[in-house]
Amino acid sequence: MNQDIRHKLQTSIRYHLKQSQDDLVNFASELIRIPSENPPGNLSSKCAALIASRLSKLGLTVKKVNPTGSGPCVFGTYGKGNRVFYFSGHYDVVPAQDKSQFNPLVRKSNLHGRGSADMKGGIAAMAYAIYALAKSGFAPKGRVVLVSVPDEETSGPRGTVALVKAGLIHESSIGMLTMEPTSGIVWNANRGVISIRVTVRGKPAHVGLHFRGVNAFEGMLSIAHELSSLRKEVGQRLTLHNISPDPARQSILLMGGELGGGHNFNVVPEYVSFTVDRRTNPEENFDLERGRLLDIVAKAQAQGIDCEVEVFQEGKSSASDAQGKLGKALGESILQVTGESAQFELCPGVLETRHYAALGIPAMAYGPGLLSVAHGPKEFVSIRKMLQCAEVYALTAANLLS
Repeated sequence: MNQDIRHKLQTSIRYHLKQSQDDLVNFASELIRIPSENPPGNLSSKCAALIASRLSKLGLTVKKVNPTGSGPCVFGTYGKGNRVFYFSGHYDVVPAQDKSQFNPLVRKSNLHGRGSADMKGGIAAMAYAIYALAKSGFAPKGRVVLVSVPDEETSGPRGTVALVKAGLIHESSIGMLTMEPTSGIVWNANRGVISIRVTVRGKPAHVGLHFRGVNAFEGMLSIAHELSSLRKEVGQRLTLHNISPDPARQSILLMGGELGGGHNFNVVPEYVSFTVDRRTNPEENFDLERGRLLDIVAKAQAQGIDCEVEVFQEGKSSASDAQGKLGKALGESILQVTGESAQFELCPGVLETRHYAALGIPAMAYGPGLLSVAHGPKEFVSIRKMLQCAEVYALTAANLLS
C-alpha cells in the first residue's frame, strides 16, 4: 500500500472512529455491566450474546460456536478469502474486589470498571476498528476475524484451546493480534508456565504424644528444600528478549503462593499443601523443566514421604519475530498513529498468543489498558487509548490484507 493511499485510509478510519466514539464506549460499558467473572464463568452466554448482537449491527458476519458445550465463542468476520488475520479477545474477567466494579463509570476521559482494561475495552476497540475499515471502503484481500472467547483467565480449555482442537483456527492464517493491557508496548513473546499444588500427608497426634504422629510439615520442608535449590539455579538464567527492569529477565520459580494445612498449634499436622508456580523463559526447554519440577516430588515419594501433586495450569512459551510481516505491519501502524516507535518486549506472564504460535501463526499482544491496574480494584482504560488502538488495529489489518 503506497503512502498516499495509506494516509487517505488512515484519515478516513480516524474520522469514523471519532464519529463512533460514544458507541464504542457504550459497547465497552455494556460488556462491563455483565459480571462475567471466571471462575465461575456462569454468565458467558449473556456476554457472548451481547457481542454477537453488536457485531451483527456493525455489519460483520457472526457465528457462535460452543466446542465444549460449556462456553460460547463468537466469530465476527469481515471480508472473504483464504487469507485470515485474527483479532482475539476474551470476555471473561477475574473476580471483582467489589461488585460496584460492574457499574461502568466515565470519569476524566477514562472508562472505569472490572474488565475495562482486561479486556472488554479492547474487544470494543477491535470491533470498531473493523467497522471503521468497512466504512472507509477498504476491501480486504482475505478476512479479518474477531474471535471472542470465554475463559482466558483459566487458561482457555473452553475457548481458544477448544477452538484449536476442533480445527476452527486456520493454521494458514497470516497472524493474530490480541488486546491484552500491554501499557503501550507490544508483547511479541511470553513465558511458559507450569503451576502445581503439592500436598503432603502425615498422621495427627497431640503434641504430648508427637511420637505417634507423622509431621506433614517436615515432609513439606524436605520437598521445599529441593525446590529452593532449583529456584536458585533457574534464577541465574536470563532471557535475551527485551523486558525491564533487569531483574524481570530472570527465569521464575515461586513457592508458597497458596499455603494450607494443620488444625491447631498443639497438634501434629496431618497435611500441608503449597503451590509452586514455574515460569520458563522462551530460551528454556519447557518439557525438560517440567520434568525436573515433577521429579522432585517423585523423589520425595520414593523416600517414603506421602505426597501427591496436582498440575492445574501449564503452557509452553512462544515468540514471534518482531521483524516478520506482522511485527513490521504493527510497528508501522503504531508509529503512524502515535508518532512513537513500537517497543517489542517479553510479556511477564502468559498469553493466549501461545496457542496460535504453536500452529505456526505469528501472534502478538497490543492493547489500550495498563497492566498496573488490570485485575485491581481501580481498573480503568483511557478512552483516547481505545480510539488510538482501534486505529492501529485497523491500519495493521489493512497493511496485511492489502
